[in-house]
Amino acid sequence: MAKKCDLTGTGAMSGNNVSHAHNKTRRRFLPNLQVVSLLSETLGKIFKLKVTSATLRTIEHNGGLDSYLESTSNSKLTEEAKKIKKSIAKSKASK
Repeated sequence: MAKKCDLTGTGAMSGNNVSHAHNKTRRRFLPNLQVVSLLSETLGKIFKLKVTSATLRTIEHNGGLDSYLESTSNSKLTEEAKKIKKSIAKSKASK
């Protein structure tokens, strides 16, 4: 199970634990992933995705999954998110 956000691709980062004596040991900083069900109002579908809490706050700030994907550039999205964005754009164009 990959520790990556399904929408933004945010993954684990690495760094050091630094003790008081300044000894360094490697560690991983894991993203705060949450499994959520997000509704696409345009498609009328529910998507079950693993997203970081920061991405979830941004989605709610933008007013839902559809408007979040529209306002975010493709370079910041994963392939799965780009497919959802494309299907939303197609659905809006046909209406």
